Amino acid sequence: MKEVFCIGELLIDFVAEKQGSNLSLANEFTKKAGGAPANVACAIAKLGGESSFIGCVGNDPFGTFLLKVLENEGVDITLAQRSEIFTTLAFVSIDENGERDFVFSRGADKELKYRPEIKNKFNKNIVHFGAATALLGGSLEEAYGRYLIDAFTQNAFISFDPNYRADLWKNKTDVFIKKCMPFIEKSSLCKFSLEEAKLISGKDDITEACDFFHESGTQIITITLGAEGTFVSSRGRSQKIPSVAVKPVDTTGAGDAFIGCLLKQISAQDYTDRVTNDMDLLVKMIATANKAGAITTMNYGAIKSLPTQTQLDH
Repeated sequence: MKEVFCIGELLIDFVAEKQGSNLSLANEFTKKAGGAPANVACAIAKLGGESSFIGCVGNDPFGTFLLKVLENEGVDITLAQRSEIFTTLAFVSIDENGERDFVFSRGADKELKYRPEIKNKFNKNIVHFGAATALLGGSLEEAYGRYLIDAFTQNAFISFDPNYRADLWKNKTDVFIKKCMPFIEKSSLCKFSLEEAKLISGKDDITEACDFFHESGTQIITITLGAEGTFVSSRGRSQKIPSVAVKPVDTTGAGDAFIGCLLKQISAQDYTDRVTNDMDLLVKMIATANKAGAITTMNYGAIKSLPTQTQLDH
């Protein structure tokens, strides 16, 4: 089984549950571990895969809490770093349909330093880039770009999720799109929400958006459609795979559960290229990943709600 290296942010989500989607009206918050790449690493580990997290937290009680959560889920945290800057925080409100509103207080995640000795670990493994905060400057962005080149030159299977957050890119969406493109060009697999696919491609039609991403260099494109399922495009074939009907209470982490489950399945293949060439296999994998995403929406908090293999099998 191949190891999956997940690079990006690990942060505290202060979640206002059952208080509507307007943060200004929220009075009570619950502390939870968050950060899309960290969620993906946990999703893989909970399903019995091998995952490693590369990111930075503060040298404070919140940072200690976060690393302990990952370690308890079975994620390798030996490549994680700590900084004297305070751990990054996100304040999240959730409405009755499970939809979210975010406000970020950015801290230690931007302090990740590039470590050249990690390069060899990527060789023929899987490297996942989750970009919620990684393209906002600081040493994290520099490390992020250098790790992309390392993954590419080491023949890694590269996965990219732009994790667009409107609160972080106000009046700067053109910059966000430009910074995403090198990752889209070099990725074997890109996972987009429908909003992200339209925003980055500039296309309203989902097929035209996929054509744009393929022409840019991506081999496999998945576009998550919430309750409707996932649209996948690879090697000139495309298909919409339905999801599992559930009543969501919190959509936080659903996309991370999806891509984590998909990457775990890919990691079990002897040759990752097989996934690119076998559309029928890919469709089966995505159907399972859809189920993982759906299960995650049925409880509050991303990591706690990520499914085990036993849950997926039922």
